[in-house]
Amino acid sequence: MRLWRDPLRRRWLLWATMGTLFLLVNVNRLSTAVLSENLMAAFGTTGAQLGTLHAVFFWVYAVMQIPTGVLADRVGPRVTAATGAVVMNLGVIWFALAESYLTATLARGLVGLGGSVIFVCILRFCANWYRADEFATMSGATFAVAGFGGVFATTPLALGVDAFGWRATVGWIGVVGLVMAALVFALVRDSPVDAGFERIEGVPGQETLTNAQLRGHLADVLRDRWIWVVSVMLFCTTGVNLTLFGLWGVPYVVQTYDVSVTTASTLTLLGGVGLMVGPPAIGWLSDRLESRVGLMVAGGACYTVCLGIIAVVGNPPLPVVGAVFLLAGVMLGTFVLGYSVVKERHPSSASGISTGTANGAAFLGAAIFPTVMGWILDTYWTGDLVGGVRVYTETGYRIAFGLATVAGVIAFVCTLWLYRHEGAATTESDGASLDGVSGE
Repeated sequence: MRLWRDPLRRRWLLWATMGTLFLLVNVNRLSTAVLSENLMAAFGTTGAQLGTLHAVFFWVYAVMQIPTGVLADRVGPRVTAATGAVVMNLGVIWFALAESYLTATLARGLVGLGGSVIFVCILRFCANWYRADEFATMSGATFAVAGFGGVFATTPLALGVDAFGWRATVGWIGVVGLVMAALVFALVRDSPVDAGFERIEGVPGQETLTNAQLRGHLADVLRDRWIWVVSVMLFCTTGVNLTLFGLWGVPYVVQTYDVSVTTASTLTLLGGVGLMVGPPAIGWLSDRLESRVGLMVAGGACYTVCLGIIAVVGNPPLPVVGAVFLLAGVMLGTFVLGYSVVKERHPSSASGISTGTANGAAFLGAAIFPTVMGWILDTYWTGDLVGGVRVYTETGYRIAFGLATVAGVIAFVCTLWLYRHEGAATTESDGASLDGVSGE
């Protein structure tokens, strides 16, 4: 079969197989928004406790990113991703069976542990199979897969929960994930050479790193100011988006506009659509224009203004809320370019470590923002309960969106710093060898 014998075609099939795992990661990490009322009723949680239940996934996920980068560089993306997928989906099934808040929290932590390796493994796979001038396109396409997962975690998940109950629906997601883990192990290969092909022209060869080389790459990454600035930017933007679309976006719409969960999920679905459209389109444009930071500055400004609308108005018309969620998803595509920026500043053999470090910061934000927003909502709670679920005030939601807006401002300042220092970074990288990968 030509698809299987041609490495330029086969790599797309392998990427899609790994991408399906990443889709399921995003279904799991964003499902709490649709499940929020079920979980609050099942486990009797406060807003802060629900935020913690949601965030434990991201705490584990964030802590694992640098170890994941090391594993992807040393063990390889195939084995690392397949093993992580098995762990994640056993956790999903355990979560569906949980009878107490503590058990559910432990199970969701296991989901985060397994899911933590998938994204960095896909980026490592792309570094092995695609040229450097294709990487932003592929990282954008991978984030589009996250958007598909976000879409499945909204209205389709809500309809499944209505039809079969939340436990059965979540349990079957875990079963499907175990099947995909087996397919990744059976089909994916770490590099064209491992698949029996010659190296693809323009793709750097990937050496097996020694422990000393790994330590050296990690030290270089942690000393790089650009890594830290990109990490702060991703901490703010990824943290806010995953909190809005994965937890508090649906309760905000339900309680502020008095609509059903299914109706509210269509609004957060627009965020997933934005994530499907924005990152691949912006990544492709960035590769064609050979520009990263300028697009990031423009996206940062638009992102901050959008969040500020809800913080200032509180209850704008629902179409405006939908537009804000859509644009927040689209504009995340400009911040995703940060992964290309950090990858291009370090040798290709360190791509797992460099992207994993930045990704760890992104998901540290996703771990902190849900609990902080939940604490804000609890602070302004007036004591109203409906079916065992806390009903929060418009003031509480406005302050929560105010926090999101401040995070957007910080991210925008980070993009301005990158823009200001871009010329110096280019001169610096032109004077040093980076294993064949030029800096931004």
